[in-house]
Amino acid sequence: MNVADYVPGEQCMIITSENNKGALGLQDNLVPMVVEQTARGERSYDIYSRLLKERVIFIVGQIEDHMANLIVAQLLFLESENPDKDISIYINSPGGVVTAGMAIYDTMQFIKPDVSTLCIGQAASMGALLLAGGAEGKRYCLPHSRVMIHQPLGGFQGQATDIDIHAREILSMRDRLNSILSKHTGQSMDKIGEDTERDNFMSADDAAEYGMVDSVLRERTVEDSK
Repeated sequence: MNVADYVPGEQCMIITSENNKGALGLQDNLVPMVVEQTARGERSYDIYSRLLKERVIFIVGQIEDHMANLIVAQLLFLESENPDKDISIYINSPGGVVTAGMAIYDTMQFIKPDVSTLCIGQAASMGALLLAGGAEGKRYCLPHSRVMIHQPLGGFQGQATDIDIHAREILSMRDRLNSILSKHTGQSMDKIGEDTERDNFMSADDAAEYGMVDSVLRERTVEDSK
């Protein structure tokens, strides 16, 4: 299953709200709770944990080490549950720490299940790289999503030698990121380097044309719902 054909289970559900950290570990004052009516009685989950049961993961907000650890753990857990069933990642992120994003990206490539990606809202910077890093043919945008790519940002203070070391590391990081984008989009390294020189914003259709995603999902079809 991928994000294009995800349909919630048929169990009876009641939605409430409660203070909860949820599957993402993010403090939110209004995390909906799902109460399922089962043969053994009621069982309640926060909405993100319930969707995790359906192999749906959310990357929302700034990408940093704590979030990356949680996403990696969820990917590894879902692989252990079923190594042959797709995992879906919904992305709405302005980007964040490159090394944290690379931890998620490398795990997406490492595990056996295909990882389908869908941009909802925005996928910028590392969020865009994770979007493009989904399984071939299973990368999507919703119609009004925005995608943005650029070169890595960084700053350092200290002795001239230390500044030079960090500058060379940022340049090396830029080349690695450009290589990944080139691999997943089919664009040349020169083209990627030129297009990431400054913030480069794309509409959903532009992202599909560029190769960041495979298609734009405008509505769920009857076939997708089956």
